[in-house]
Amino acid sequence: MRKWEDLPAYMRCDEVREYYDILNKKRLSILLKRIFDYVLGFLLLLILAIPMLIIAILIKLDSPGPIFYRQERVTRYGKHFKIHKFRTMVDNAEKFGATVTVDNDTRITRIGKKIRDYRLDEFPQVFDILSGNMSFVGTRPEAIKFVNKYEPEYFATLLLPAGITSEASIKYKDEAKLLQDSKNIDETYLYKVLPQKMKYNINTIRKFSIINDILIIIRTIFIVFGK
Repeated sequence: MRKWEDLPAYMRCDEVREYYDILNKKRLSILLKRIFDYVLGFLLLLILAIPMLIIAILIKLDSPGPIFYRQERVTRYGKHFKIHKFRTMVDNAEKFGATVTVDNDTRITRIGKKIRDYRLDEFPQVFDILSGNMSFVGTRPEAIKFVNKYEPEYFATLLLPAGITSEASIKYKDEAKLLQDSKNIDETYLYKVLPQKMKYNINTIRKFSIINDILIIIRTIFIVFGK
């Protein structure tokens, strides 16, 4: 944990202080979280190396464009980084529609649809975990334009690294379907969906522990396989 005075100015507010004090008392748990991420991340990289190679080849054969989708996102202490995800949409998809993707999005490629169904597009994020930009469990890394419109309390989620999964991710696993009928997808996400997700994200900080992280990972695995 950084010292309070070393946080970005926009995070040093009363709304964030409550959560900073909670996490500051759990420094050992935060250290164990990083060790857990690194060890599990390294093991997964060994296991997923060949499957990721196969997926990469299928993406290149299916549509023109890069293998990875590298949008800039925000993680701990407001750091910007480019996330690693397998590309599931046409190249330069952000130029042809909303930042948030819906279930019937015409920009999704044929192989991309299959990859998204089982969250295989998330596999390359193991590189972001090993680099320290992400964790297995944490608030999903948001696009900069959404973070710029955060309520003060939301910045508390930046006290920990962004994550691949979370309580909010589980509750809103069908987020794409919820947004597909919206006339303005980004606005609906920002003003209706995001505030609800943040309630779960903030609550997760309050009860942060390694055990809770592991339980969220297990629940996510069951959900991916339809249980």
